[in-house]
Amino acid sequence: METVSNPAEQRVVLHNIGWDTYERLLADHENNSAPRLTYDRGELEIMSPSPGHEKFNRRIAQLVLAVAEELDIEAEDLGSTTFRREDLERGFEPDSCFYIQNEEQVRGKERIDLAVDPPPDLVIEIDITSPSFSKLPIYARIGVPEVWRYDGKRMTILVLEDSDYAETTESIVLPPVMSSVLTDFIEKSKTARRMVWLKEVREWARKNTGSSS
Repeated sequence: METVSNPAEQRVVLHNIGWDTYERLLADHENNSAPRLTYDRGELEIMSPSPGHEKFNRRIAQLVLAVAEELDIEAEDLGSTTFRREDLERGFEPDSCFYIQNEEQVRGKERIDLAVDPPPDLVIEIDITSPSFSKLPIYARIGVPEVWRYDGKRMTILVLEDSDYAETTESIVLPPVMSSVLTDFIEKSKTARRMVWLKEVREWARKNTGSSS
């Protein structure tokens, strides 16, 4: 067992965990937002997020929804929904995730089955502490098109190309959002009042999408 922790946040990795055990743990925590479980072919990470972790997570989620609204685009926020593929022996619970291009395909569904449904179009990952293991190979194998990753200082936008992620400056699923803009807004969120900050996000989105509303 490996443990990585900071104040109020802890990550534990267990080895040689069977799929049935993973499924039982998911069932035991079905109605809880924490801990978050990530499974990769016998390796299981159990992560309990800190308040700081969640603050950044929620701010980024608010930004996604605000920009999508200004773009007049439907965006379904499914938070830390559990996604898993038994045939691939992989599963994850992101910090946040969104259906944007594929929103209509999951609209109204109570459960997502990756055997028939598409993966989320966008996953948000907050990696302020050193992650126990990389989740990017899991996202890539399941087919998540884009990941926004924040390391406590900088936001990077990662786009799936073939079987791996490549860093890019502009979002594919939600243009005209750029990594530099995301980093700037996250930095501002550390001290700004939420409503003032959100108003600035909306004003930026209107200015950069040509919206007159």
